[in-house]
Amino acid sequence: MPDMLVKLYELPASGPLVQKLSESGIEIRRALAPEKHVVVEWVRQMFNEGWASECEVAFSRLPVSCYIAVENKKILGFACYDSTCKNFFGPTGVDETYRGKSIGKALLLESMHAMSGEGYAYAVIGGAGPIDFYAGAVGAVEIAGSVPGIYRGLL
Repeated sequence: MPDMLVKLYELPASGPLVQKLSESGIEIRRALAPEKHVVVEWVRQMFNEGWASECEVAFSRLPVSCYIAVENKKILGFACYDSTCKNFFGPTGVDETYRGKSIGKALLLESMHAMSGEGYAYAVIGGAGPIDFYAGAVGAVEIAGSVPGIYRGLL
């Protein structure tokens, strides 16, 4: 999976989508430090140990570089940035039963806007899986020669 590049100065607004989800009972927000154990364990159970490790790193930053989607105190999805490398987005994932509701897009947009607010002009989506999704959601383009990229030799 190639890395992708996003122009943070040309992002679509996240507010309308976040508001729409909020009206349906789904909150998109930055995770809080006391939630670390809950969020990291959820990521470990829903996805894998590697992503849980990256999520732990996101909780070591201030502000925390992890966004979560929550409904009735239940985690539905997460998105991290600045975990494996500075200026990298990911990992990110949504519970399979909640996919198709634009939760992943809202988490992506909130993370990208946070990265812009922290002074980045561009963001790298590391090892982007759904290339068409990222291209459509934030105008991401593939970075030539980025496979295997930073993940080369991963244990």
